[in-house]
Amino acid sequence: MDDHLLVMLGIQQLLENEADLEIVNTICHPADLEEEIIKHNPDVIVMDIRMKNDNGIEWTKKITETYPTCKVVILSGYDYDEYIHAAYEAGAYAFVTKENSAFELANAIRQSHLGIKSFPIDRLSNYNSPLTKIELNILQLISEDKTNAEISELLNISRRTVEHHVSSILRKLDVDSRVGAVVKAMKLGLLE
Repeated sequence: MDDHLLVMLGIQQLLENEADLEIVNTICHPADLEEEIIKHNPDVIVMDIRMKNDNGIEWTKKITETYPTCKVVILSGYDYDEYIHAAYEAGAYAFVTKENSAFELANAIRQSHLGIKSFPIDRLSNYNSPLTKIELNILQLISEDKTNAEISELLNISRRTVEHHVSSILRKLDVDSRVGAVVKAMKLGLLE
């Protein structure tokens, strides 16, 4: 049996014990998510940050853009700063680790339902600003193994400008190399 399924069923059982929370459904495959949202119109969705072939951050972005009344609580096995920041940037209302108690998860769901965001604030305060649109374009091209010269030509900007953007990307993502930037951006759900 898949450990994701075990965790999901365990969480479902814990939350069903909360008198003021109603579980309308649990799903294993994010592909079914939109259909379930349309069917049940949930107030809050608890989303695992990492799924077999999917990215919870990408799904959070989709949900918050398409169904703005649905609040997303991100559940993660890890409390990495980059996960917390990515969840926040994607529009999630809360970030809860699997080590947190069921009480804390239920509380995050209640707070989210009321429109109150709950994140480890100290972890967000030292967050560098997110990447600009041009930086994201350049990062995408870096991930496609393009050189600065090729990027310069493709985007019709000077090589010096490309170099400036690349160093800004490295600084913002707190990495030392182009490869590090791509790896971190993928973890954060910034790249496909």
